[in-house]
Amino acid sequence: MTVIYVKEVQEDRNIEPIEWLLATNDEVNCFEDAYSKVCNYIQRWKIERFHYTLKSGCQIEKLQERSKDKTVLLVLMYSVISVMILNLTYLARLCPDADCDLIFEEDEWQVLYRAANKTRTPPSEPYSLGEAVEYVARLGGFKGAKSDGFPGLKVIWLGLNKLYTLLAYRDYLV
Repeated sequence: MTVIYVKEVQEDRNIEPIEWLLATNDEVNCFEDAYSKVCNYIQRWKIERFHYTLKSGCQIEKLQERSKDKTVLLVLMYSVISVMILNLTYLARLCPDADCDLIFEEDEWQVLYRAANKTRTPPSEPYSLGEAVEYVARLGGFKGAKSDGFPGLKVIWLGLNKLYTLLAYRDYLV
């Protein structure tokens, strides 16, 4: 077993750097090997968030299919949905000024705007991805207080669920 000591280099002296130990049974012979192991381990959080979305958001554990083939197909489909939710959530944090039509079709971003802002008038131009995620999160119950930070995965999947329910029924409500 090899133990790798990791300490964050913090430029702001008011923030305490993160320190941790990484134990691995992989061979580590040089700095590059250790760095590679740390880079791989850093991805663990994304994997945990993926499983959280898959299990809690998509409720994959509640599947009651009797056939292995159907179960595998559903797990694959919900995995794609989970990745899409993660991508939307994190892309909006990285590129909030990108146009929302990068992710949403025109009818989706127009219905989203109308639902989140409680108006009958859709916008004529796409708004930012940051705004779109804020609207989705609002549909999911996000309050948007200054201390709340970025919307999390749960309010995103709840908001997307409401958005796509509205989209499914919009033709019947006109």
